Amino acid sequence: MNESEFSPEHRPVDMYLGLLRNRMDTDDYRQLLDLVEPVLRAIDQEQLPALDFALDGEQADGMPQEVRDEAALVIAAAVTGRLDNEVVEIQLEETGPVRVVTDADTASDPVRLGEIADFIRERHRQNEELRGIAEVSGLPTDF
Repeated sequence: MNESEFSPEHRPVDMYLGLLRNRMDTDDYRQLLDLVEPVLRAIDQEQLPALDFALDGEQADGMPQEVRDEAALVIAAAVTGRLDNEVVEIQLEETGPVRVVTDADTASDPVRLGEIADFIRERHRQNEELRGIAEVSGLPTDF
């Protein structure tokens, strides 16, 4: 069954939200909805500039890590239509732990996780290089 065959109440993301509503504390679930609703609306309206979401901004300050992880899984279900996504934490010397969402097969594959870690390291290196160029150029460095 492809995504267009799902009725609105039977899309994977809606099924997942229903499960979370029953499983999570009411306040945590409200926090989760506050975090994901703007993203889900943007996905529905196909107005996403990129599929790179940070769940550590002002809105998520003070939010339990479990709620952030569930928010990431909700967004992943909306984007991929899959319910087998997992949050994995990858330890990096340069930045410390990084949490990423991936499918279950990749989450259990050390080689693939190593490739993801290498990608994150390279992206961090490039960001630091760009930040240095911006600083020397007198441009903002908070990208």
